[in-house]
Amino acid sequence: MKHLITFLLFTFCLLSCPINIMAQSDDDSRYLEGAVLEEDGRIVFKKEFNIPGMTQDQVYQRMLTWLEQRLKENDNATSRVVYNNEEEGLIAGLGEEWIVFKSSALSLDRTWVNYQVSITCKPEHCIIELSKIRFAYREKEKYTAEELITDKYALNKSKTKLISGLAKWRRKTVDFADDMFDSAAKALSAANPSAQVKEETIKPAVSTNSPVIIHQEQPVVVAVPQPVVSATAPAPSAPVVSAGELKEVSPADVPKDAIKMSEGKLVIVIGSDAFNMTMMTANVGGSIGKVDGKPVVFSILSPDQPYEALEKATSYTVKFFPTGQTDPSMVLECSSLPSPAVYEGQPRTFVGEIVKAWIKE
Repeated sequence: MKHLITFLLFTFCLLSCPINIMAQSDDDSRYLEGAVLEEDGRIVFKKEFNIPGMTQDQVYQRMLTWLEQRLKENDNATSRVVYNNEEEGLIAGLGEEWIVFKSSALSLDRTWVNYQVSITCKPEHCIIELSKIRFAYREKEKYTAEELITDKYALNKSKTKLISGLAKWRRKTVDFADDMFDSAAKALSAANPSAQVKEETIKPAVSTNSPVIIHQEQPVVVAVPQPVVSATAPAPSAPVVSAGELKEVSPADVPKDAIKMSEGKLVIVIGSDAFNMTMMTANVGGSIGKVDGKPVVFSILSPDQPYEALEKATSYTVKFFPTGQTDPSMVLECSSLPSPAVYEGQPRTFVGEIVKAWIKE
């Protein structure tokens, strides 16, 4: 009898293995080919929403409110709306937060992720893009999404299975994008955008690439929108500032102590297009000074930061954000000057001649 029981258990295990494997394959089907798309070599998660009966202003106001609240949940100054243009219906934001792979009482496997969200609002239509995804894993390991979750690296040759070592990155990043799109869909469909919407109210197929049609719970009543002041400058040539907050001054009159790294963060913005904008923090620091009698700003990047975009830029904008503040206390338009060469592994210093300047009154 003992041998019979052992044989039956062994037989059951053999029979159950294919079932388990098939179940795992079915579970991963949504993460296979088509789940991660590339545009010009960059990974871009994109979702289109059709909202019958909603004006562009209504779409814009809902998406601006949603993105501000969504990024505020990250509870850090870096996560914020960095550009908004009501007339053109454009919104862009930066985010930094944790993606958790596995959590238990004995271990926590997670990665820090930073990303850019871009939104285009039109009458009855909205497009949300999630791009420029970067990971910081176990403090020293830094990756881009393009290095981990593309079909080329994360799928086998036949594109029928996930590569084991990269599977968690692909799954969790796709889930992260889906959760963000689902959150936006609920904000678009809610009768009251500021109220929470029940989970069953809307369940769009955000993991697919087809547009999602949003049906509102009831006719939308939106108050006349008030003018929105951009949190930062939309382009180096035309920063949006509030007259009561930032005042234009001569580059020579920028205070030497305008940058206090112990009390804030220096952010560099490259590009004038909100959807192709590159932003980075000068992790080591920065200062105001002079080169050949010209007022300049020094931006210092740590050795592990990608600097290629800044090295190629002919102009860029530098902003200083005091600790805990979402609005800059200083905005500087800069023209690139030659930067000093450094040894490998040393911080990189970039020099920008200040051509226009705004400081907080």
